[in-house]
Amino acid sequence: MGLKKFKPIHWLYNILHYKALLHNRRAYRQYHIHKPLVASISSKDFPDKESKAWLDLGDSAVLAPGKEGFGQFPAAVQKGILDWSKNGYMILQGFFDPATCDSINAEISRLQQQGKLGFTNGNKLMFANRRSAFIKNIIKTPALTKVLGFLLDREVQPFQTINFLRGSQQRAHSDSIHMTTYPLGYLIAAWIALQDVTPENGALFYYPGSHKLPYLLNSDFNEGETFLTTGKKDYSDFEDRMEDLVISKGYAKQEFYARKGDVLIWHANLVHGGAPIVSKELTRKSMVVHYYAKDVIKYHEITERPSLLSDD
Repeated sequence: MGLKKFKPIHWLYNILHYKALLHNRRAYRQYHIHKPLVASISSKDFPDKESKAWLDLGDSAVLAPGKEGFGQFPAAVQKGILDWSKNGYMILQGFFDPATCDSINAEISRLQQQGKLGFTNGNKLMFANRRSAFIKNIIKTPALTKVLGFLLDREVQPFQTINFLRGSQQRAHSDSIHMTTYPLGYLIAAWIALQDVTPENGALFYYPGSHKLPYLLNSDFNEGETFLTTGKKDYSDFEDRMEDLVISKGYAKQEFYARKGDVLIWHANLVHGGAPIVSKELTRKSMVVHYYAKDVIKYHEITERPSLLSDD
């Protein structure tokens, strides 16, 4: 059993980063969670496993037109919002201009060259938003956060960025196992194409409508969890279960051949991943940003850790 499965190691880490857990204090009170901020937390601590997001409880095609602020969006954005409940994603074509994309790529290169950003988990450049004021400002672009806030009906707060220089080739998964909220349904992601995407350089794929699947949480695929350990199963077991689900339910895979500057917004529970890279020499630069709603409990179901998050 790896050390990461021992909860006391997480508790110690949480104690050392206590200030970054204070964002949960008010939400713990609101949802009657009576445990220390540094303690492990997971879906077993909550009374239900259902999304409370307004566009999960009702149909966006019916609800959105009557919502204050809907009329402020361009027609193409309105169409994406209307189809949100059906699809679980929307596309903002040409949202960022090529010059902005080039500036993001240049900033990532600068951070790498200065040793401030390195690869983790093979091909991920994590948390550039914590190391660059420029990236931090980009992901708070009001025209983007207004759309995200409308979809969740809550103010959103960026949690992390992940930059890719090549296609992720990640297996089908949903973000909700990694970045989880209570109530469920209050995480949202925006993926930015920083160059054109083709069948050769490893497109992002997703399963339209798969956000309607029940949330796959620890108790649905793991076993052997104790007070001191997170259980016997590994992340690959979650991926196996997720792939079985989308196949058995008949969801159709779709690949996103984005143009530079396009943005794909997806629901926390939308099943997605990265297609194989056909031409290994090709790059596929992109940046995904995960946003939490501000006033919910924020944690990581798979590791049972509360999220570390600053309030700025």
